[in-house]
Amino acid sequence: MLLVVAALGLVSAPALADPKPAAIVATASSAAAPLSAPEAAPDSPRASLKRFLDLCRAGEYADAAEYLDLAEADKSRGPLLARHLNAVLDRRLGGKLDDVSPHSLGNPGDKLPPGVEEISGMAGRTGPEPLRLIRRNGPDGARWLFSRASVEKIEDWYGHLRDRWLQDVLPEVLLRRGPKDLVWWQWIALPLLFAAALALGNVLGYLTRYAAGAVATRMKSKWDQTLLKRLGAPLTLAWAVAAVDLAYPFLEIFPSAEAFIERVLRAGFFLALFWFAIRGIEITGERVLEHPTTRESPAARSLIPLATKVVKITAIFIAAIAVLSELGYPVTSLVAGLGIGGVALALAAQKTVENLFGSLSIGVDQPFRVGDYITVDTVSGTVESIGLRSTRIRTLDRTRITLPNGKLADMRVESFAERDRIRFVCVLALARSSSAAAVREVLLASRTLLQDHPKVWPDLSVALARFGESSFDVEITAWFVTTDGAEFVKLREGVLLDLLEIVETAGASLAYPTRTVRLDAGASDAGPRPEPRRDPAPGE
Repeated sequence: MLLVVAALGLVSAPALADPKPAAIVATASSAAAPLSAPEAAPDSPRASLKRFLDLCRAGEYADAAEYLDLAEADKSRGPLLARHLNAVLDRRLGGKLDDVSPHSLGNPGDKLPPGVEEISGMAGRTGPEPLRLIRRNGPDGARWLFSRASVEKIEDWYGHLRDRWLQDVLPEVLLRRGPKDLVWWQWIALPLLFAAALALGNVLGYLTRYAAGAVATRMKSKWDQTLLKRLGAPLTLAWAVAAVDLAYPFLEIFPSAEAFIERVLRAGFFLALFWFAIRGIEITGERVLEHPTTRESPAARSLIPLATKVVKITAIFIAAIAVLSELGYPVTSLVAGLGIGGVALALAAQKTVENLFGSLSIGVDQPFRVGDYITVDTVSGTVESIGLRSTRIRTLDRTRITLPNGKLADMRVESFAERDRIRFVCVLALARSSSAAAVREVLLASRTLLQDHPKVWPDLSVALARFGESSFDVEITAWFVTTDGAEFVKLREGVLLDLLEIVETAGASLAYPTRTVRLDAGASDAGPRPEPRRDPAPGE
């Protein structure tokens, strides 16, 4: 685990030995001098330097050479010298022109002769050397040129560039700047570097897990062993980010593009870190479910998976915010927009929010749990899963019914899993031909049978309830001390057979519905019945 922490710390820490030179700054007196003009004058050193760089980036080196104070012998090499000086300034100046004077006559407080501007930090044979610009008047007006002494040192400065061989070999189109101030050959090299870093990260991740696994085996910790098995992808990404962080300085990326690369690397670091955290959350939830205390608590077994999902979603949301922030997106406005959009979301997704809070209510109140047999309204079945939106129930017909948690939290739920015993109800319908003594014997024997039964709760009832139309009804009510439905069916079967034997032993019998119809035998000898008297109708 220490190797993992070291890898992640390496990604977040700045490079200890950055081979890239520092960005160029003007002389101390120049930096300290206040700038009176908010914008550079058209004939200022800053404006001339900017036009020179713009021409070079457009590939117009012949026009850019006009900003070099060339001797007659060097004019034929002017475009080449402009190209080499542009390469030097890209590395040393970093595209930052703020420290160059915006005044027409240069910086008056730099203690240099009038018409001379100096930029320090060019790497030469004897150390840092200054680059000077001088003011020259021409047909088109005043212009600042790179001094002849500086022009003579261009090749020396160019020779100290680490990527000079690429500047000499690659075609001109690959040396031009693309998006994010990265040269086009760097845009080609970076994907290849990331691919190689992923391959190296995969190997280093395997070695890390192997070494940490040996330690975890000695400690006999199931937690560490499970964690290491699930950390392959996060470790690969962490080592890949570390490898890119160590290797990308050799691409000689411009200082203006370093910020973009560093933001991407920090985003990759946060992504690996949160990936690691999410895997840890998953494993923590699994380990908590396996704990003996959790296994003895049905409420915890149902609440922990739900809590794990909520924590994972929260971690993913925070990771997205952190990654977007590192990539430069306006996260503050995004979070503020979420607050405003939350109102619209609550109105547009009332049912979704209702189901979410319903799932939390079910998780906290625990009216039922996964595996319980319940009855909800007209639905009966076994609970298969409790999600963030809905609960799935498997019916006795093996169909699956999905109920929204928002409605389910407000419905009447009958849970059979909460029973501590199961009721047994039976009615013995004894035939009317049974004697009083036989009925008493059946009552006494039935009561004794249930009282002596090891699985019957002491609180029971055996009594003659009523004289039915065709039977003497003996009602029996008892409770079996079991919560297993299959066991209850077997116990009930055994008691019913014993009751049948008791009825037979007492000399009684079970009744079946009968009805006696008596006919008057003398009714046919009485002769014909007289016709009923009929009153005369009106008018007869």
